Amino acid sequence: MRFFSDNAAPVHPKIWEALRDADSLDTAYDGDRWSARLDEAFSELFGRECRAMAVTTGTAANALACAAMAAPHQGILCHEEAHIEVDEAGAPGFYTAGAKLMLLPGKGAKITAQALETRLDAIRPDVHQVQAAGISITQATEYGLVYSPEEVAAIAQLAKARGLKLHMDGARFANAVARLDGNGRTITEGVDLLSFGCVKNGGMSAEALVFFDTDLYAASEYRRKRAGHLLSKGRYLAAQLLAMLDGDLWLENARTANAAAALIAEAAGERLLYPVEANEVFLRLTADEAAGLRDKGFDFYDWGTGAARLVTSWQHEEADVRPLADAIGAL
Repeated sequence: MRFFSDNAAPVHPKIWEALRDADSLDTAYDGDRWSARLDEAFSELFGRECRAMAVTTGTAANALACAAMAAPHQGILCHEEAHIEVDEAGAPGFYTAGAKLMLLPGKGAKITAQALETRLDAIRPDVHQVQAAGISITQATEYGLVYSPEEVAAIAQLAKARGLKLHMDGARFANAVARLDGNGRTITEGVDLLSFGCVKNGGMSAEALVFFDTDLYAASEYRRKRAGHLLSKGRYLAAQLLAMLDGDLWLENARTANAAAALIAEAAGERLLYPVEANEVFLRLTADEAAGLRDKGFDFYDWGTGAARLVTSWQHEEADVRPLADAIGAL
């Protein structure tokens, strides 16, 4: 009955099992045998060498990524409704010691290579204007839209040509991959850093910052410590991430959530504000309609005036979602 946020979903049983297995004496910080496997596990997932850093929140992963890309006097291009702009209380600015977020518009919270190029061309190359050092895109976006491999490739090509780093905020990366071909490699080509979401997808308290540009990793170790995200018992974070990758649990969970969202979307019909490509549904609802659904026990976010956001999770099977779909269809 609760479609408030996938952040609030229960921890997957396999994650609990992994935590219990890690609950034994081992070396502290990153020296344990679980943490030692992270680089190999993510390198295998993406088919190329990478380094992986465990942190406790998506905000930390994103902000550390921003700090890896930009010096305090530089800027990072992102959508005006990106999570790093509207939902992280200025954390990117705090972690970067002052780097500027340079905002762009775009339908469905997506930005295009063309829009980025136009914005970059307008920046004078002198000391009076902030110079861009990086780009951050959200996969899936704040409105649940998915960047195609071609769209990511175009942005990555532009970033490389302009000497910029590219970060992908993948809080719902699994849902995006599940929407596409199930292969995370194809939508990370040319990406330098990835915030790999785990908590929204059945984890408890672990996210990964994946460095495809491994040269950025060493300095980020110090930044993570300074930011208070180097846990002495880091094995509990690493164990969650490894369990999520094991047997493609991350994809299985995301596919379940996406399928549940698709059922709601089918019932919503013309009420949809955006196509449903991942596990978020944005639809038109009057205040009375929203109150009626809540009276039936359904929980969700109001999204401005006359709209609502519903989010499904790994726990939502068809039987859980069908009553809501029927209620929306009956409005």
